[in-house]
Amino acid sequence: MHDQINLFYVLALSVVLLLAWQYFFATSLLPSTARKIPPSGVSAPGLVIARPAPDSAKPAAIVTPAPMSRQQALAQSPRVAIETSRLRGSIALRGGRIDDLSLVQYRETIDPQSPAVVLLAPAGSRQPFYAEFGWIDGASGHQTLPGPGTVWRQQGSNPLAVGRPVILVWQSGEGLEFRRIISVDEQYLFEIRDEVVNTSAEAVVLAPYASIARQNPPTPPGNTLLHEGAIGVLGDQGLQELGYKVLDDRKRIRFDIADAWLGFTDKYWAAMLLPDSSAHLKAEFSAAGLGTPKTYRADYIEDARLVAPGASTSATTRLFAGAKEVAVLDAYGQALHLNRFDLAIDWGWFRFITRPMFSLIDAIFRLVGNFGVAMLAVTLMLKIAFFPLANKSYASGAKMRALQPQLQQIRDNFRDDRAGQQQAMMELYRKERINPIAGCLPMLIQIPVFFALYKVLFVTIEMRHAPFFGWIRDLSAPDPTSVFNLFGLIPYDPAALPLLGGVLMVGAWPLAMGLTQWVQMKLAPTAADPTQAAVLNWMPVVVTFVLAKCSAGLVIYWTWNNLLSLLQQSLVMRRNVVRVAMWDRIQARFRRRGRG
Repeated sequence: MHDQINLFYVLALSVVLLLAWQYFFATSLLPSTARKIPPSGVSAPGLVIARPAPDSAKPAAIVTPAPMSRQQALAQSPRVAIETSRLRGSIALRGGRIDDLSLVQYRETIDPQSPAVVLLAPAGSRQPFYAEFGWIDGASGHQTLPGPGTVWRQQGSNPLAVGRPVILVWQSGEGLEFRRIISVDEQYLFEIRDEVVNTSAEAVVLAPYASIARQNPPTPPGNTLLHEGAIGVLGDQGLQELGYKVLDDRKRIRFDIADAWLGFTDKYWAAMLLPDSSAHLKAEFSAAGLGTPKTYRADYIEDARLVAPGASTSATTRLFAGAKEVAVLDAYGQALHLNRFDLAIDWGWFRFITRPMFSLIDAIFRLVGNFGVAMLAVTLMLKIAFFPLANKSYASGAKMRALQPQLQQIRDNFRDDRAGQQQAMMELYRKERINPIAGCLPMLIQIPVFFALYKVLFVTIEMRHAPFFGWIRDLSAPDPTSVFNLFGLIPYDPAALPLLGGVLMVGAWPLAMGLTQWVQMKLAPTAADPTQAAVLNWMPVVVTFVLAKCSAGLVIYWTWNNLLSLLQQSLVMRRNVVRVAMWDRIQARFRRRGRG
């Protein structure tokens, strides 16, 4: 029994500490526009970097002492509009960058009139985040290439829309003609095809590149349960997840690979380069710049190719820029033969549980229309699936509770003989055919399922702003009510109090969870050690305050799971003829009221 109580204590404390930590603490491959030095990894005979175009003196690394407003930054370049059912934004003709993008189907808050989520932003704004594409010239060095400062010309005047690509053109004046054809699908995928025709008398060596750059990214939550930063699956190097602090420390991380994709991810959104899976790449994650802000980049360069006089060449890449919707990522991964593109979502350590759990919840949601109800249904299904094992475990716990008088007698008889006490207890267990560890199995099973569900609620955008019933309008956010203002009856906001405000936001669902947790503790065998018993008695209170800051969906799950466990545990104890003093007291009180 001591082992059982100790294990329960350790597991419960581990959950509390992990959640507390979660909420309370919680340079580039491409040189500057001048391109004075060759990029790493591009090796071709006679490779010499061309001189910059006169209009491309603006450095690619963003150095802006005073950030402009978004509108001011957008006004620095002529633009081509982007208009789809999911995306709004524009392409900068200066540099041919995709640097202005909003996700119109997602809002900053649950208010449908709140601003759309902004993903990409132009250089010079407060949080630049953009993608650029082009060529490195390694021929004789006398050719001029388009750079981030080059102003392209649009053929036609149509905005970029589904089925209506945009064509940008630029001529070097030295025998090279460039065309950039940008198209977009109905989701979040851009295709960029760069073409070059060599009308000069000399051969040129060109290497296509693509780059995503960002500055001042949102501050990551500071926990180990979610990755935000550089991400990619890089061939046989596998999944790479590099936080901004890692990039600050290491400066430059290079890869020589194929079958890869890479970019930057936030909790719900991402911008990622998706080259052809057969292309050989020199890829790199980097951080450049002294002090703040730094420019973080995800780059790749394909193999250089020779373009003879009168010949042409082309390079095609893709840019994913949008919401990390599971079905959309799966569809892209399959259609484009991408290497484990589903890993763009941080499914966590228990991926083998988390992903199937999401699929099951999502399938039920499509039937019932409520993610909360779907989550409760999956919890019930899990309880039914684990019923035989849990039934044996609860039966063992019930027998342990029935032995409490005999165990207490052994403690009294061997008060000063610890070894004799343990030996006598083990002899009693063997006589009664009880395994004291068996009662811990339901919790051991619940721990990975708990964290898997936590990940589903925490990282999947499908749960974002998903309503439940009543006052729960967002399952991914904490319960907005508080017992300290009587759930809104007293007209003040406890969260506004200095220092204690965050602690006082304990809503109705966390209270229900704490109550069910306390009742469940009362059904467990009592710890012999008074100190240990006191700690365990206070554990539901601690868990209540900690989980009050967690997503409402997680708290609702835990409450529902506790209720199902209580029902099952009570039935098992009744079957084993185990009396629970707490139930006796409650029944006696109701009988007295009935007689009165």
